[in-house]
Amino acid sequence: MILLTEGAVAANGGAGSMIMTIVIYVVFIIAMMYFLAIRPQKKQQKKQEELMSSLENGDYILTSSGFYGTVIDITDDTVIVEFGNNKNCRIPMKKEAIIEVEKAQ
Repeated sequence: MILLTEGAVAANGGAGSMIMTIVIYVVFIIAMMYFLAIRPQKKQQKKQEELMSSLENGDYILTSSGFYGTVIDITDDTVIVEFGNNKNCRIPMKKEAIIEVEKAQ
């Protein structure tokens, strides 16, 4: 039979509450990371996927480099964009470079 003194019981109880406090802080930090970093990124990714799925020939787009152009052709992961009034300036680019779409009238 083991007898615990009052000091041993208090020390043991203090360690348990300290571990619980650490667990609460870790859960709180993980929750903050989720709501401040992961969740907004997933929302942005979903918005980008919706934008790419609605892309059609003739749409007016803005690229991540700041160029405006008209979509001429769409493949799985690339689009051919015509820039300016020159009909010979057609450049293939990745769909991920498109940040804004204005539908054709």
